Amino acid sequence: MYYFTDGEGNPDEEYLDRVRERFKQWIRDTCDAPYDKEWLNYQFEIARRHHRTKKNQTDDANAVGHIDLRYILAFIYPITATIREFLANGDHTDEEVDKMYHAWFKSVTLQVTLWSYPYVPEENW
Repeated sequence: MYYFTDGEGNPDEEYLDRVRERFKQWIRDTCDAPYDKEWLNYQFEIARRHHRTKKNQTDDANAVGHIDLRYILAFIYPITATIREFLANGDHTDEEVDKMYHAWFKSVTLQVTLWSYPYVPEENW
C-alpha cells in the first residue's frame, strides 16, 4: 500500500481505483497479448510509469515518486504463484493448467524484463 500513498501513509483512493482498473486490464492483456510493436511500446510505457521519469504523471497522483527495481523484479513471484489455483478452478485438465501456468509465467517474466528498461543504462540494455 505504501506506493499508493503520499509517502506518509495517506492513501490516494482515486489513484488506487484507477490502478486497480489498469491491473484488471493488464491481466486481460497478459492472457491475450499480441506481442506486436504496439504491445511492446505499452510495456515500455508501463515501465516509465513505475520509474521516476514518469511516475504519477498519468494520474496526476500525489504518491511515492519511484518504485525501486527490486520490487518490480520481485513482482514475478506473487503474480505467478497465485495464478495456478485460479487456473485449476476451471474445467481444464491438469496438463492444460500446467501449460497455461507456464505460458503466464513466461509472459510475466518477459514483461517484467521489459519494465526494467528505464532502470538500466542504455549501454547495458
